[in-house]
Amino acid sequence: MDLSVTDLSVSLGARRVLESVTARFRPGRVTAILGANGSGKSTLIRTVAGLLDPDHGHVRLGQRYLNRIPTRERAQLLGYLPQDASVHWNIGVRELVALGRLPHRSPFAGPSPADAMAIGAALGATGTTHLADRDTHALSGGERARVLLARVLAGEPQWLLADEPLASLDPVHQLGLLDQLRALAAAGMGVVIVLHDLIQAARAADDVLLLKDGKVVAFGPAREALAHQPLRDAFGVEVMIVPDEQGRLLPVPIGLTG
Repeated sequence: MDLSVTDLSVSLGARRVLESVTARFRPGRVTAILGANGSGKSTLIRTVAGLLDPDHGHVRLGQRYLNRIPTRERAQLLGYLPQDASVHWNIGVRELVALGRLPHRSPFAGPSPADAMAIGAALGATGTTHLADRDTHALSGGERARVLLARVLAGEPQWLLADEPLASLDPVHQLGLLDQLRALAAAGMGVVIVLHDLIQAARAADDVLLLKDGKVVAFGPAREALAHQPLRDAFGVEVMIVPDEQGRLLPVPIGLTG
């Protein structure tokens, strides 16, 4: 089912951060949200995840308003990975990933065979199976980021919402994670991610939403949204469009406009 926002406006304190944002995200596709610092990217994805209430407009999952879906069911449908995800206590990696199964378990119930399968699949999908018996405080920043993603995937959500999931990863693991996200989308999951890197967005995303000052500059297929004029409008940069080995068009920033 689609995940959509309609005429969405959100304020943080006295400041209006998003203004009349409308977009429809589709399952089986990777959508990247891009924009300059302060453009409203994190606010948008947090609102879509149900963590912020809009001043105006609404979020819908299929035909249902998100704020009318019970919290437990919403947690089963939407998996959210925040930008500043961290681990505040030292537990084992497998135990941390198992926390992603809580929305599927009755109170005080022990783990089921289905839980064990989902945890194993999440560790495998993120390349962290070899870390399962380690303590989380013994992990590097990149390892911890992948384990936290595994915790989200263990919940088997229909939608993955991730705010800058590449921030703590080296280039090898960035590329690996983008491949994993594309594989999840190919299997039918809806994936919405906040990114900063234009080239990574062009490599990974089917669709791109460009924001500037809380308003939509462009939304559509990556080839159209990551073109010269939308990027001038959103970032104030000139780009050179370069095809890669798979024929994708990569926008390489070459200077500021004006």
